[in-house]
Amino acid sequence: MATTAFQRGALGDLRVLELGTLLAGPFCGQLLGDLGAEVIKIEPPGQGDPMRVWGRQKAGDPSLWWPVIARNKKAITLDLRQAEGQALLLELAAKSDFLLENFRPGTLEKWNLGWERLHAVNPRLIMIRVSGYGQTGPYAARAGFGAIGEAMGGLRYVVGDPGSPPARVGISIGDSLAATFACVGALAALHHREKTGQGQVVDSAIYEAVLGMMESLVTEYDKTGYIRERTGAILPNVAPSNVYPAADGMVLIAANQDTVFRRLSEAMGMPALADDPGYANHQARGARQAELDALIGRWTAGLSTAAVLGLMEKHGVPAGQIYRAPDMLEDPHFAAREAIVEVPHPQFGSIRMQNVVPKLSATPGGIRAPSPSLGEHNDPIYLDFLGLPRERYAALKAARVI
Repeated sequence: MATTAFQRGALGDLRVLELGTLLAGPFCGQLLGDLGAEVIKIEPPGQGDPMRVWGRQKAGDPSLWWPVIARNKKAITLDLRQAEGQALLLELAAKSDFLLENFRPGTLEKWNLGWERLHAVNPRLIMIRVSGYGQTGPYAARAGFGAIGEAMGGLRYVVGDPGSPPARVGISIGDSLAATFACVGALAALHHREKTGQGQVVDSAIYEAVLGMMESLVTEYDKTGYIRERTGAILPNVAPSNVYPAADGMVLIAANQDTVFRRLSEAMGMPALADDPGYANHQARGARQAELDALIGRWTAGLSTAAVLGLMEKHGVPAGQIYRAPDMLEDPHFAAREAIVEVPHPQFGSIRMQNVVPKLSATPGGIRAPSPSLGEHNDPIYLDFLGLPRERYAALKAARVI
């Protein structure tokens, strides 16, 4: 039986041109590709995305970051600085649903590839633009990496221990958040296009994506003058919710709801704690947070991690270990839900990585293809899809346009 577009995923009938580099744009492309879209990654001839060599790897081996960010993508080369390259991009855009880029604002306009020209060749095209500060405003033209967006968006200030300078989250969270919001915006624009036939620009700024995740941080200051500070492993006045020592490690317990705290008290063999006026409700526990954490820590320290987790599960108290990669690979729940999958790869034989999120019951996404080599799909895209004459194709290759 023939495979239909939607059997490849919910977005299986859509095409994405990915012009971005590094993470903020390409992660959006990964998300769209994971859900079935055909993603054509466009890179400069002979150069490619720096992500091809970034990340931890063994000496002499390919990047171990690239297989994740470039999965489910096709790769072609194209020099957008040359007029012939710009003309080819317009031909591709005329047959595509999305154009995704994360250059500094104004770069595509400098190459005569701004929104007005793209919209003219394909009014249905949705242009996804990811940048540090957005496409407008006094900072728009500034160089903006994810780390700066995390700082301006308020995340860096609240991450870390109170007595230390602001820390960073151990991943490129600002880039990934901007890419995720860009994907959400792209799908919203797609819904609008289904009703009107018209594309539009999706403008996702890194600092705004981070800001969007900052809960009531601005509102608290606006109405009370309160500024959130670094608090380490806790949220002030939310107790108990912390990392506690065990005899052979540590465990995270989150029992800050009244009914859950009662169950924790029973698991600890101290049911009277739940009725103690000092701990009986959320506000009381928050006022005595350090005292309560110390009490729980003395109890957990006398038990193994397995024993604590067993008691928490028995009594219905949210708890868990703080996982590293080896823990994830050994966990039966990860295995049962295929949260991590092993996929064939031409350079590694096979490679394990996180699976597609979220899971869809009728049109699930999947990892259909490994990361491509530079220009791997030049022939099928230029010759078969665009239908370039072979003589022109050869001339463009000779001129290093492709």
